[in-house]
Amino acid sequence: MRTALVFLAAGLCAAAALAQSYPPGWGPNPGLPEPNKNLIPTMNVAPVDRWKGDDKPVAASGFSVTAYERNLDHPRWLYVLPNGDVLVAETAAPPKPEDAKGIKGAIMKHEMKKAGSATPSANRITLLRDIDEHGVAQKRSTFLKDLNSPFGMVLVDKDLYIANTDAVVRYPYTEGATSITAAGMKVLDLPGGPINHHWTKNITASPDGRFLYVTVGSNSNAAENGMDKEDGRAAIWEYERTTGKSRLYATGLRNANGMAWEPRTKALWTVVNERDELGDDLVPDYLTAVKDGAFYGWPYSYYGQRVDARVKPQRPDMVAKAVMPDYGLGAHTASLGLAFYDAKAFPANWQGGAFIGQHGSWNRKELSGYKVVFVPFADGRPAGPPVDFLSGFITRDGKAKGRPVGVAVDKTGALLVADDVGNVVWRVAPAAR
Repeated sequence: MRTALVFLAAGLCAAAALAQSYPPGWGPNPGLPEPNKNLIPTMNVAPVDRWKGDDKPVAASGFSVTAYERNLDHPRWLYVLPNGDVLVAETAAPPKPEDAKGIKGAIMKHEMKKAGSATPSANRITLLRDIDEHGVAQKRSTFLKDLNSPFGMVLVDKDLYIANTDAVVRYPYTEGATSITAAGMKVLDLPGGPINHHWTKNITASPDGRFLYVTVGSNSNAAENGMDKEDGRAAIWEYERTTGKSRLYATGLRNANGMAWEPRTKALWTVVNERDELGDDLVPDYLTAVKDGAFYGWPYSYYGQRVDARVKPQRPDMVAKAVMPDYGLGAHTASLGLAFYDAKAFPANWQGGAFIGQHGSWNRKELSGYKVVFVPFADGRPAGPPVDFLSGFITRDGKAKGRPVGVAVDKTGALLVADDVGNVVWRVAPAAR
C-alpha cells in the first residue's frame, strides 16, 4: 500500500510539474481567470522604433538570422512558390469609414499609428528570388499590383489565387515568371463593406487541390455592431474549384488567420485571435484543428461553454454546441502566422511542429506576443509547451523594432518571417558549424 501511495504521489507531482510548464494562457487546457471588464479598456501598444543598421531579432540557440530582404512596404504575408520564388503581400487595411467610430475609435486609431500599423496599403504582391540559394533575395520585382488589400496567396496547378479584402481573384501563373500582367478573374466574393473590422482574408488549398479554404474575421470585438453585420464572418469558407460552389466550413472563429495542413494527418489547422476587453489574461488566442461543421463559440462563448455576458441576446443553444479549441497561445498575443515544419534542414526536435507568428498585444498592461514561437507536435497533436524561436522585437524600454506576422518555409528549409513594422523579411536557418 505504501509503495502504491508513493507511486501515486510521484505521478501527481509529475502531472503538476507538467501543467506548470505551460505559461499562463497556453497549452491544451489553459486555466482562465474570471472576466475583468473596465469602462476604459487597457491600451498598451509598443511604439515603433524600427531596426537600424545591422540590427536584427534574436533566434533560438543553434540558429542564425539574416535579412532576406529589407526596405519593403508593410510586408505582411508570405507564400513560397514551387521553384523557390517568394511572394510577399505588401499590404495594409483598406478604408473602413464605419469602423471604430467615436472617442474609443479615435484613441484606437492613434494607438495604431503610434505602433506603425496605420499606413496606406501598397496593394501589391512582390516577388523575391534567391538565385544562388545563399539566403538573400537577389532579384525583386512587382509581381501583381493595383490589388485591394491583398493577404493570402495559394497556387493550384497553374492558377494563382489571391485573397483580397473583398474577393478571391484567380490569375494565370507560369513558372519562373517575375510578373503577371493578365487581368484576374473574381471567383468568390468575400464580406467587406464600410466596417470590415478584420480585413485580412487568408487562403489555402486542400492537398488534392479540389477545395479552397478562406478565412473571414468578425466585424467587431464581441458583436457590438449587431449580428446582422456578421453575416458570413467569423468563419472559414470552403470553395469548390470545379463547380464554384461555396459553403461555411467552420464558424464561431472570431478572427482566424494562418491556416496549414498538419503533415502527418493532413488535417487543417488554424490560429485564431480571440476577443478583447475582458482583462489582461482573457481571452487567449488559440491554435486548433478545424472540424467540418464545427462552431467554436464566438461571440456567445469562449473556450467551450464560457459565456460572454456582453453579447445580447444570449444564445444558450449555440453555447451548447461550442467546440473547445486545441491549444491556447496566450492572451492578446495576436497570433497570425502559421507554418508546419515538414522540411529536414532543422534538427529533429524542431521538425513536425508549428511555427506561429505573434504580432503582439494592445489590450494588455504587460506586452505579450511580439515573437515567433514553436509548438511541438507528436502523432498529429500538440505535444508540449511552446518554445521561443525568434524574439528581440521589443527593446528594453518597450518599443517595437518590428512585429512578426506571416511565416513560411523556403525551398532550402529555412523559416521566413514577414515583419510588417520593420519592413523586413527575415530568414532563420541553422547556424553554420
